[in-house]
Amino acid sequence: IGRRSARTRIAHLFCEMVTRLDAVGLREGEVIPLPTTQTELGDALGLSTVHVNRTLQDLRADNLIEWESGVLRVRDWEALKLAGEFDPTYLHLDRDSSDP
Repeated sequence: IGRRSARTRIAHLFCEMVTRLDAVGLREGEVIPLPTTQTELGDALGLSTVHVNRTLQDLRADNLIEWESGVLRVRDWEALKLAGEFDPTYLHLDRDSSDP
């Protein structure tokens, strides 16, 4: 994780969350529940809260995500996967969830 940029770290985490929730049937369309704070994201990813905030602003500006009131909406799944260098095969899920 230390070799990835903040943008890649956050995008990868979001992709993994979407993929895992989709695998267990908890994804609702384009949105997933994400009741966490920027501080908690930073702690989990080894980033400062300020860096998390700036990176989320960049992801929003690039129209990849919306994140508000504990709900994450993926606006461009393919671009988010690319930004996060995300390949779901390492998750070893039973069904194909590479494209939720």
